[in-house]
Amino acid sequence: MGSQFELLSEQGLRLDGRRPHELRHIRCKLGVFEQPDGSAYMEQGNTKVLAAVYGPHQAKGKKTESNDVVINCQYSQATFSTAERKNRPRGDRKSLEFKMYLQQALSAAIKSELYPRSQIDIYVEVLQADGADYAVALNAATLALIDAGICLNELIVACTASLSKSNIPLTDISHIEEVSGGPKLTVAALPTAEKIAFLEMSERFHIDHLETVIETAMAGCREIRDILEKAVKEHLLHMGSAADWARVG
Repeated sequence: MGSQFELLSEQGLRLDGRRPHELRHIRCKLGVFEQPDGSAYMEQGNTKVLAAVYGPHQAKGKKTESNDVVINCQYSQATFSTAERKNRPRGDRKSLEFKMYLQQALSAAIKSELYPRSQIDIYVEVLQADGADYAVALNAATLALIDAGICLNELIVACTASLSKSNIPLTDISHIEEVSGGPKLTVAALPTAEKIAFLEMSERFHIDHLETVIETAMAGCREIRDILEKAVKEHLLHMGSAADWARVG
């Protein structure tokens, strides 16, 4: 399916100056709040997200009837996150859908067998929405879970992909590309295991292009995983330096 507008210039550059397979600039930080058990802040281009994790703690009420861990996700957008003021930053259809999508993806990553009859609460707030909002939200939640000490099978990350009018695959779609271009695909994956935990398409892709777009998103996931792993290592080194671990023992 072709794009409504051409997303690539004659020089092969996108509307924001990136090349087709280039990610937006990513900046992230773990441990941004003291009150939650874990927290993280993430910027991907102009999309900015905060995530906080509470738990694991004992599940209450009917949730204790199962030995499984309860993963409670909440997704919301700040009223100032977009050019249009949101009347319902929580509880709208999009937020409820993203809440379910987050829960589905994170359930595939968390070592649930370690947390029987427990509950983990994950809160995500989009401060500025500029494309790939769900993907950036999931990436921030992954970092917050690590900061909380939650054991994961591996980092779960998400990335978006699309096609230009000339059928060139594009990685990490911005908002202007979402509204100007064709269908968008979002993949949440465990890149090392090469497993897809969640996949969504805004519209159908032609079967001839689908595999290429999925692989483009997966390649983006692998690149984002490397960036997040580096951020985790830097955070641990900083924490170790602050605690003077070198003198332990």
